[in-house]
Amino acid sequence: MKPLTVIGFIGSTLDASKSGPARWNKWRPSVGLCMYEDLRVDRFVLFYGCNYERLARCVMSDIATVSPETKVELCLMDFDDPWDFEEVYGKLLDFSRAFSFDNDHEDYLIHITTGTHVIQICLFLLTEARFLPGKLLQTQPRPFQPDGERGGF
Repeated sequence: MKPLTVIGFIGSTLDASKSGPARWNKWRPSVGLCMYEDLRVDRFVLFYGCNYERLARCVMSDIATVSPETKVELCLMDFDDPWDFEEVYGKLLDFSRAFSFDNDHEDYLIHITTGTHVIQICLFLLTEARFLPGKLLQTQPRPFQPDGERGGF
């Protein structure tokens, strides 16, 4: 089985949480993705904007707690306007051209749950055009589990 790399954006709303133990009671897509028993994420390339570095580091720490085998690579990507299609597509295309994809030795999932709708659409388009040579992944929370399963996933 080849190692699995996930590429996605920090969710400034969905991944955000208050500090302390209560954060484990809220579904946070980037952390939750690394909590599935039947999905081993070896590497998570996590884009974030400079205004969200603290959140990115918190998410990285929480991923290390729930999935110590997952290596998180924080990747700064700022946009003047994350709703501007041309800017977002261009920066993601530049990333895809510069990133060292190795399809023979690694599998890729492109996580499109977080980010603006424009970011999600651009990730979709770049994946469909094979600039991002992976499979699309969209996650959602499971219904609340009264047995206390962490994070509701």
